[in-house]
Amino acid sequence: MLAELEDFVALRRSVGVARTRLVMDDVIARLETALPMIRGIPAGPAMLELSFDCDSSAEGVATVEQVRATMVAPFDLDGESHRLSLRIGGGGAPTHDADELRLIESAEQALADAREIRSDVVRDLANPSAGDDPIQLMRELPEAIASGQIFLQYQPKVRVRQQQVVSAEALVRWRHPVRGLILPGMFIEAAERSNAIGPLTLWIIERAIADQRVLAAQGHDIPIFINISGVLLSDAGFVRDACALVSGGGAKIGFEITETAVIRDPESAIANLGIFARIGVPLAIDDYGAGLSSLAYLKRLPARELKIDKLFVTQLTSSNRDPLIVRSTIDLAHALDMEVTAEGVETPAALALLGVMGCDMVQGFLISRPIEFAAFLTFLSEERHVAAMAGPRFSFHRDVGQWKVG
Repeated sequence: MLAELEDFVALRRSVGVARTRLVMDDVIARLETALPMIRGIPAGPAMLELSFDCDSSAEGVATVEQVRATMVAPFDLDGESHRLSLRIGGGGAPTHDADELRLIESAEQALADAREIRSDVVRDLANPSAGDDPIQLMRELPEAIASGQIFLQYQPKVRVRQQQVVSAEALVRWRHPVRGLILPGMFIEAAERSNAIGPLTLWIIERAIADQRVLAAQGHDIPIFINISGVLLSDAGFVRDACALVSGGGAKIGFEITETAVIRDPESAIANLGIFARIGVPLAIDDYGAGLSSLAYLKRLPARELKIDKLFVTQLTSSNRDPLIVRSTIDLAHALDMEVTAEGVETPAALALLGVMGCDMVQGFLISRPIEFAAFLTFLSEERHVAAMAGPRFSFHRDVGQWKVG
């Protein structure tokens, strides 16, 4: 396994370059003490290589969970308490076939995928192509749901001016006992091709309703938004079943749809979105700007929220054109009586500029990566978003005259 220290740059700024060079030694010492079967060596200033023997690939996945649990307690770095977390990518193979170079290359690819989806990835090299077979994935999907392999992570959306968490997006994940974490894009696409996307989405709605009830009972009565595939927007049976679940669920549930999904079958999609809107389901247009955005469709959609694609937000403070696009999109959405959420907010500078532009809500790794439900409850109860938004150098409470758009 390759384990990369997250937020390395922030840590280096906090404790200094010299102390940061020793941090990986502290991490290895803790892991080897808590998990004696693991052998760790530094693989760079922010990375270490972990190797161990186990009896099965399922045990290997469980070891990753043990590594993550071992990292929960804060580290004492020269008298200061710091919480460190690792992003892990790994590969395993039977002992008789454990070619070292092949394992390293597998771990490197797994870590690259883990960075992309912000969740650990561990793969079994004994069956390298199984995860790419959509037919096999769909055969395993019902059992995956029944056995708890399918689960949800939640990413909060925060209202900029009030610094309040006002909703959350539910993101589906598949932690396979043999193949590790399967990329959502892979199994969602397979589900769409095999018509399994309907049952999967209905399960997501049921799970989100149950979780939203728990949130409300603990004083966090915020809506949970669920992504709806474009192939379902013209499916009358799915629309009927989804409406029945939401209406009878007694929970605040919203749907996110992409504009390109509407273009598949615009008349049916717009009509069915109207049905959702009439029963009180808030609708958000996701990934706006990533596809062929059409004002003709935009003005017809009964949506309350427009989400600007992270493609424009991540380069907001380093591009000449992106600020103009974002600002004009915010003004357009407000003119259509929609609120605006900026996706992919990763820096205090981007947050500050969005605040000046009048963006209503933000979502991104600056606030929180997608996290499982128990961690999300802790996030809300401890109001961790407040500290995340209070950057040491940038804040939207600064004089707005210091920011210029264009």
